[in-house]
Amino acid sequence: MKNIIKGIIGILLILLATILIVQNHEQLSKTLILKVDLKLWAWETPPMFVYLVMIIVFLLGIFMAGFFGIVERFKSKKRIRVLTKESREKDRELNSLRNLPIVESKIEDKGLAEGAQD
Repeated sequence: MKNIIKGIIGILLILLATILIVQNHEQLSKTLILKVDLKLWAWETPPMFVYLVMIIVFLLGIFMAGFFGIVERFKSKKRIRVLTKESREKDRELNSLRNLPIVESKIEDKGLAEGAQD
């Protein structure tokens, strides 16, 4: 059921994007030049269509999100390793405590007798 809903939402988003592109074809086909002017360095792009800039920015966003996702995945794997190691250590400690011999200490009658008299 989830896959069907995701498919319908995907189709609707593609349909919406297609409608927006068709209705705004003139504005998206205009050219623009991006400029960077710093004190020591100046740079200018060749003329590009607006839709090309949008595609480049979209792909750059996907690349950055993927990069940050990979970084988070490595952090999560490291955390899982640390927690697994701690869990194994605690299991060993628990097993060693379970295997300790049970020693009963004898209670002296004298100590009980003194406590009862008070």
